[in-house]
Amino acid sequence: MFYMDWTYILVLIGMGIVMFAQNRVQSTFNKYDQLDTEKRITGKQAAEHILQTAGISNVKVEQVRGRLTDHYDPRNKVLRLSEATYDQTSVAAVAVAAHEVGHAIQDQKDYAFLKVRSAIAPVVQIGSSIAMPLILIGLLFQLTGLVNIGILAFGLVVVFQLVTLPVEFDASKRALAILGETGVFVQEEVPAAKKVLDAAAFTYIAATLSTALQLIRLILISNRRR
Repeated sequence: MFYMDWTYILVLIGMGIVMFAQNRVQSTFNKYDQLDTEKRITGKQAAEHILQTAGISNVKVEQVRGRLTDHYDPRNKVLRLSEATYDQTSVAAVAVAAHEVGHAIQDQKDYAFLKVRSAIAPVVQIGSSIAMPLILIGLLFQLTGLVNIGILAFGLVVVFQLVTLPVEFDASKRALAILGETGVFVQEEVPAAKKVLDAAAFTYIAATLSTALQLIRLILISNRRR
């Protein structure tokens, strides 16, 4: 069976890592979401203040539905903050908002890894959608070439996630520096913000490890069927 052989343990390990990371980021965010910043600045206000300080005037700040759905859209120059961040004055909310502004600053400064990630994203999206069908059809009809193409397509997802890691780490590094330098946070609040951003960063590491384990499994299955 393709799904239920011994290599499936790699999938289970990956799922466990991802679940642990998600639980960690949720619990950390919840903890510091109860701690208001001394200056009572909302996530939206913090983002706009930091953007202004950085000399960025072409990025809009908008609210989106959901929790921790915050993201920066480099194509449309929009920084979207979730309902848990936009109007909230907690350390967690402001830290997340600052992290997203970090991506806007990366965009302004033509940060190399952000440009690479944006460039390969359309190809990766196609690759991720066709990878498993190609592999399954190839294994079913013993078409080794088709399996290899599917594995290469799935490998693009791993590459994308690897490129994402420095993008996210750099954005968090910028955010922590910004929070202290611009006066949004008092210095005592920076360590708490670091814990929030470190927990969020771990989710990207977990996702990369999980996908890499799936790729290893696919390669093992392919080699065994030859």
